[in-house]
Amino acid sequence: MDTTRVSSTAFDGTPHAPAHARKFVRQVLGEWRLGHLAEDAVLLTSELVTNAVVHAGTGIELTCRLDVEATPAKLEIEVDDHHPTRTIEESDAEATPPDTMRTSGRGLALAGLLADAWGVTYTRTAKRVWVRMEIGDGFDRQEALPAALPLAPPVGSLHVGVIVCDRDGVVESWNSEAEQLLGWPAKEVVGGPLEKLVAWRGHGPYALTLADTLGLGRWRGEARMRHTDGRLVPVYVSHLRARGQRSAIWMVVAADHRYVLTPPPAPLRREAGRRIKDLLDQDMPFTELLDTIAQIVQVSSGGDAAYVLLSADGGDTFGVAAGAGAPAGLVGVLATGVFGADRKTPTLLDDLLAEDVELAEQLRARSLACAPLLVSGEVTGYIVVTAAQPGRFDQELTVSLQHIAGQVAVPVQRERLAEQDRAHRGRLSFLAEAGELLAGVHDEELIAALTAQLVVPKIATWAAIYLTDLAGMTRLAHVWHSEERHNADLRTLLPAIPRTALNEVSWPVGPETVLSFPLLTQGRSHGALVIGRAEPTLPLELADLLADLCRLVALNLHTAMLYARQATTSRVLQRSLLPMRVAPMPGLESAVVYEPAEEGADVGGDFYDLFTVADHWCFALGDVCGSGPEAAAVTGLARHAVRLLAKEHYTVADILDRLNQALLEEGEDGRFLSLLCGELTPLPQGGAVCTVASAGHPPPLLLRAGGTVEAVATPQLLLGIEPDARFYVETFELAPDEVLLCVTDGVTERRDGDRLLDDGDGLAALLSGCRGLSAHAVAERVRHAVEMFAAEPSQDDVALLVIKAAPLRQVRT
Repeated sequence: MDTTRVSSTAFDGTPHAPAHARKFVRQVLGEWRLGHLAEDAVLLTSELVTNAVVHAGTGIELTCRLDVEATPAKLEIEVDDHHPTRTIEESDAEATPPDTMRTSGRGLALAGLLADAWGVTYTRTAKRVWVRMEIGDGFDRQEALPAALPLAPPVGSLHVGVIVCDRDGVVESWNSEAEQLLGWPAKEVVGGPLEKLVAWRGHGPYALTLADTLGLGRWRGEARMRHTDGRLVPVYVSHLRARGQRSAIWMVVAADHRYVLTPPPAPLRREAGRRIKDLLDQDMPFTELLDTIAQIVQVSSGGDAAYVLLSADGGDTFGVAAGAGAPAGLVGVLATGVFGADRKTPTLLDDLLAEDVELAEQLRARSLACAPLLVSGEVTGYIVVTAAQPGRFDQELTVSLQHIAGQVAVPVQRERLAEQDRAHRGRLSFLAEAGELLAGVHDEELIAALTAQLVVPKIATWAAIYLTDLAGMTRLAHVWHSEERHNADLRTLLPAIPRTALNEVSWPVGPETVLSFPLLTQGRSHGALVIGRAEPTLPLELADLLADLCRLVALNLHTAMLYARQATTSRVLQRSLLPMRVAPMPGLESAVVYEPAEEGADVGGDFYDLFTVADHWCFALGDVCGSGPEAAAVTGLARHAVRLLAKEHYTVADILDRLNQALLEEGEDGRFLSLLCGELTPLPQGGAVCTVASAGHPPPLLLRAGGTVEAVATPQLLLGIEPDARFYVETFELAPDEVLLCVTDGVTERRDGDRLLDDGDGLAALLSGCRGLSAHAVAERVRHAVEMFAAEPSQDDVALLVIKAAPLRQVRT
């Protein structure tokens, strides 16, 4: 008999391959009772697989081979890739001592140190790197040998009795083999109860009654049946009842011939309990512990998938904590029809679809067996095995699952509580980091980008953010992959879903499990967070964390939406407070500088206007006391009132009188206004006559052609203070090449410590140096002087209006 044991697997050549390989080797050596070699073997495997991933980049095949008959017994580990042209330079591994500071080039050096032999084999299509480890004298060869089949008694004594009975246990059919086995002729038992022929005795704490067994779809086990001579005959029974049929079929053989009806030996199932015990003695992360339990259960049961469920929401519901096999990316809480806090015994369902359609769809399974994790009489979770076909499991499996559940329940709960404490601290830290990062961000695109980078690579391999606008249109806003070079390909693969419900989208099939989380707040969807993970299941704690993150992101998106709406409204209203354009004046040149002090604002407390009325032009420059919406309201009132009154041909003095009354009628105490208002009437010979009045405003400065500067208006009372105030105008001529400078107090009172810009007629001195400059050049020079006057930015709005009469040679006749 060939006693060599071989176990193989294959991986894609991705960065996840070394981790999968480590788990595989650790599992195989545990099954072969070679735990003392695990650390060195896992390290060697990790290095060889990593080299294959980095240097070959192809699919990888990993084989563990144990030869127990060799002297000494030996373990070989082989790693195959499909890039044989990439040779290995053996001299580097042998001649160069390993450098402890290097993170690469050490694989074969380690092989030389830890393995008894190693080598490389090349073929046309593959390259194999292998290491050999010799096993010491303490190795138990018999324990490592494959289980042998039991010796069978003589075939001549074999009788297979076939008994058919209905759901109530009444015998309907009894064949001749049953008569030879038990001595009862058919005429004496047909129509009678099966119960009288069976000395039914349950085996184990969770065994079923005879009536319960007859209702099952499938069952195998030992029993004792009464012979016609009165003795009890040990038998082995295989029970089968087709779905939808009332009749059940029993195939019965003597216990010595049980091998005829038992399934082929399943050494992994027999070893599952021992492997679980060894597992619990190891110190490993909680998630790895659950994953390994699920793997052991899935392999030992022969199911398509296995899960570890843990309680959620106070223990009333249960969610996926780990999975193995072929799960379909399960997230969060499962349907509670089968899993409940009050179900404290194992459950076997031949057809889950007939019991719970929702759960069958979630698990993509028809057969299900499960056993509860009981701690102090309370259900804290479940061990679950599923299969895609109906009727795959028997009652023996539930007993095995309950045995495993009894082993792991208390250790898992203890580790879970410790993990929950660690996860709670990590969760708070993660959410605090996310909240700090997203705080004050009012741009949807930036929120989407930050969210994706929060998730990748901590939680997922890649993430995509879909955003839904007020009209219900959804768009892909941002994608982020742990390997940035894949971002463009990922964006191409992900679907555009303008009006498809996010829960109805078919995500692309790939190596990662794709999961979608809605961004919901205040009953409104702002889109979805879609992630791809290499792991097939998402632990419940991570699902809860992502749900909290999505709520936080949705709240920030909602805030950003409100901010954008308010900012748009504010911007439109603010822009209405300033003229759309400045009216051109033949023979005159104008320039305006307007800089609100508030960051991001279009309009502050200062305002200006320059417009045409009949044959002359009007200008205004004002400053409202205060800031905010109240100041903006006064700004709007003042600018539009000046323009309206001027269009009605009111004089400058009358405009100030009427505006003063309007402000007082508003009834807001302390809401006053300084205003410089004037008219410009062009002269035939060039220049213009200027009529101006200053209501508490800094007086305008006139730069004469000779370079002198003089104030051309006297400050009068502020508007909005005294109802009986009367205003007067002053008139002067703006000759060709002369400049009129009008400013607000943001210019004259620009502060640097205790010094003001206009101290010692500083503004007049600045203007005197602008002789010969255009209006725009004068405005820019004054603006630059204000900006550079102090290191700190200005805390007040800055507005200035420059009007220059064109030189005579430029005046049109």
